[in-house]
Amino acid sequence: MMGTRANIFNESFLNETDQDANSVLIELDKGLRSAKTGEQCEAIIRFPKLFEKYPFPILINSSFLKLAEFFRIGSNLSRLWVLRVCQQSEKHLEKIVNVDEFVKRIFMVIHSNDPVARALTLRTLGAVACVIPEKQQVHHAIRNALDSHDTVEVEAAIYASVQFAAQSKTFAIGMCSKVASMIESLQTPVSMKILLIPVLRHMYHDANTAALVKTLCRNLLPKYPSEQFVIAIIQSLSHLSYVTSVDIPDQVDLLLGYLIDPRKRVQLAVLQSLNKLAERGAYLWPKWAINKLLKLTMQCSYPNIALDVMVTLTGCPTTCHTMLNEERNQLLEVCKHCLLLEQNTGGKALTILTRLVSYCRTENIPPPICFIEHLNMNLEYLIHSALHNKAPLKDFKIYLRCGIQLSKINQEFGENFAETLAELLVEDSEYSVPHLKLICEALGAICSSFSTSYQIAQNQTDEIHHPLKAILIPILTKLESYNEASTLDRNDTCVIELLVSISLQAMLGSLMNERVMQIYNNLLKFLNYWTQYRIARSASRYGQHFLAALIYQKLCKHVSLEKLHFYLTAMFQISKAECMLNYDAEYEQLVLDFPGNLQPDNSKSSLLDRLEKAINLYCMAQSTLKATSSPQHPMNFQLEVINLRCQFLQVLHGIVVSRNTLCITPPSAISNTLAQNLRDPLQKFGHVTNQLRKNVKILKSCEEAYCKLYKSSFDADPCTLEYLNIIQHLCSIMQTSIETISFTTPTDSANHPPNCSYPETRYLLFICQTVSKQMQTFPNEISSTKSITNKHMDMLLRQIEIVIKSAHCMPRFFFQVLQNTSVKLALTPQPRIAGEPILVPPNSNLVVKVEGVIQHYGKKPSLFRSIESVQITLSTQYVTARMNDIKINTENTVLTQIVKPHRDFLSGNFLLSLNNAVQAYPGASVSSGGQWQVTLETCVIDHDGIVWTAGPKSVLHVRIPEDNHKQSMNVQSSARRF
Repeated sequence: MMGTRANIFNESFLNETDQDANSVLIELDKGLRSAKTGEQCEAIIRFPKLFEKYPFPILINSSFLKLAEFFRIGSNLSRLWVLRVCQQSEKHLEKIVNVDEFVKRIFMVIHSNDPVARALTLRTLGAVACVIPEKQQVHHAIRNALDSHDTVEVEAAIYASVQFAAQSKTFAIGMCSKVASMIESLQTPVSMKILLIPVLRHMYHDANTAALVKTLCRNLLPKYPSEQFVIAIIQSLSHLSYVTSVDIPDQVDLLLGYLIDPRKRVQLAVLQSLNKLAERGAYLWPKWAINKLLKLTMQCSYPNIALDVMVTLTGCPTTCHTMLNEERNQLLEVCKHCLLLEQNTGGKALTILTRLVSYCRTENIPPPICFIEHLNMNLEYLIHSALHNKAPLKDFKIYLRCGIQLSKINQEFGENFAETLAELLVEDSEYSVPHLKLICEALGAICSSFSTSYQIAQNQTDEIHHPLKAILIPILTKLESYNEASTLDRNDTCVIELLVSISLQAMLGSLMNERVMQIYNNLLKFLNYWTQYRIARSASRYGQHFLAALIYQKLCKHVSLEKLHFYLTAMFQISKAECMLNYDAEYEQLVLDFPGNLQPDNSKSSLLDRLEKAINLYCMAQSTLKATSSPQHPMNFQLEVINLRCQFLQVLHGIVVSRNTLCITPPSAISNTLAQNLRDPLQKFGHVTNQLRKNVKILKSCEEAYCKLYKSSFDADPCTLEYLNIIQHLCSIMQTSIETISFTTPTDSANHPPNCSYPETRYLLFICQTVSKQMQTFPNEISSTKSITNKHMDMLLRQIEIVIKSAHCMPRFFFQVLQNTSVKLALTPQPRIAGEPILVPPNSNLVVKVEGVIQHYGKKPSLFRSIESVQITLSTQYVTARMNDIKINTENTVLTQIVKPHRDFLSGNFLLSLNNAVQAYPGASVSSGGQWQVTLETCVIDHDGIVWTAGPKSVLHVRIPEDNHKQSMNVQSSARRF
């Protein structure tokens, strides 16, 4: 019977429920001390995961010292795993405090008689070269190892040489002659020379050394014409030119000379080097080099990669200008020839022409007519050909990307291209599903870039009026073709989701008719619950809350987790509230009438009733959503969005109440007297004026709250940030409207409308513009009169009707977090027991050390923005309560420091003086203890210099004990003298 090895490590190693870092480190230390080699190696390989979760210097320093000691006394197998740990934890090496002790323990093995142990030592030293770049004894050991007779040790010394040459200027200059002599020596094997050549590519710290290396490499090319030598020398020279940006024209000339080499691997290396130099300094390329590259493009063995170089060159405006003015005919001939080839070069040729046309649009230059003709003629042909021949998705993406880029610069072309893609959806059912998915994604990208006009949803809408109606009809036709769940796979489901999202986007600002609702209802019968939720999420984002409410109401009954049930219930309540506002009817009546008439009798609910019911539902949704939140998922953004929406609706409700009050309740008898005494003529209208002014204050606080929410949403996508900006603008417009009516001299508080580049935000901007136009209905009367009449209040009611009848689009960040960045801080000192204050001796200062780590989660970290620096603010406040007859002289301290993280790690120090004085009577003051509260607040600063209040906040309690004997003696002696 086979036995199983017992694992001494916890199965939930470093999970969310695991203990602190010290406990985990103790557990790993037990594994290192184990007598079994397997358990030792298992403990070693767990250290990188420990560093990722607890990346603080104290733990990393102690861990690397343990590993270094184990490297000294362990076997070669354990040394190999320690080497792997050092290579995987490169960004944490700079947190080692005792670098000398760490290197000392590893360096001891260099004197071993075992060449493998010495080789492992050299490789480990090379892996940590970033923290010991100027260690002379290590440099000497590497130089000696290069003269070894053991191949393993020499290869390890070459690896270490490459690492140290990239870090140390001294080492690079000192090793230049050594490496050059070894390469030129006849005693060095050819295989060793090929390994030594990459060392030269890092010798760019000094201009003379770089020139010497370039001369050496150029002299080696004719001496060693073999394929491997030529490739290694070309790559090294290209890297030197790439790093230093010097002699790029000469290096391009050299590479173009080797492009006619008949060896394919040499041509491939040359083209890769040319592409690298084009990324670095395309503006440094001479004109003749571009012409020569165009001539050699179709003669080389890899025209596809040669076109990649041309695509990279078109990313530079200088190169685009040269191609358009001097190489236009040659470039057009190359693109024509590439479009006829069967080597997948047509997409690259289209990309070159598209970039040149985009450059002309950017610089307001008329693009060449020949370029436009070839783009229009070949783009549609290549797309149809790729669909019928089922071309690779990579090439098909290139064609669609060119069409999207052209659509952004020419809306007329974009509308025609969108209609073409929409027709492809229903043209042939034999297209592969991945290709259809790409078509849907391209269609969505094109439609998002259109600057369309919108309308306010009206009752009894029989037909959807939208500029994208031409593509909506084929999309709905395609959706009708899906009627069986058994024939759908995952790709089909993705296509359905994309088509539904595009159709919802096309109907933004309009109500759905019966046919559209029936199509969606048929789809919901066979789609899985996750797909239905994604459709509901899209409906909430594009303001179709009736469809979203139906799906949320259904899904909340089919989930097993309690928090998911509360979340879906909250979303159902939000959608229900918006339905009452938008559709001007009871939601229950809508459900009963579905799928028949979507617009029942609207005489049942007045404007005031709809606002009251919507506010109640939002309050219920806020309470329900709190049951979903947890410490791991606090739902702060979602709760704040719901709260601010509820506050905004309450202001609108207050305005309607004020209007009704003006109509049915006359001002009090003392209103005229009060207006005369306060010199405010608008006070004669009684409490209506005060109610309106109160609403102005609430709108102002609501606008500030949206601004604060914007500053705290560091990880939000650009669409969500635009949404928060435009909602602030809407609050400002309503505030200005009320101030114009309720104040004698109103302030111009309306800010400029922000730029909007997404369909949802463009629609909200259209709503803001429509609301603003209502102010122009009677400008003379508003500006000249000092009264509040029904005309003024009716104007506010019209604005409210426009706002609540418009589709409220939920921001994307409400549902999806595409970027997740957090700052984790550790303060020193810390109390021994949580909650207890830290004791500081009297008349002494407190040193607060702040260490932080920037953590990234998700597939694409820093997708929208990244942290450039962190602003740390430390404030102190005296919190001890004293007797009434004793005055305490204290000063609250506020210290600010901006630190720049290095490899996602930051640290800062503060020196606090927490002394105070007790004044017993005039002229007598003595030192006293007390308790202080030290608050640490963190803000992050992105690359644009914008400060985001997205950092954590920590609090320390500090207590200074009183010296009772000394204080009593001082008080008594002062009292006698007094």
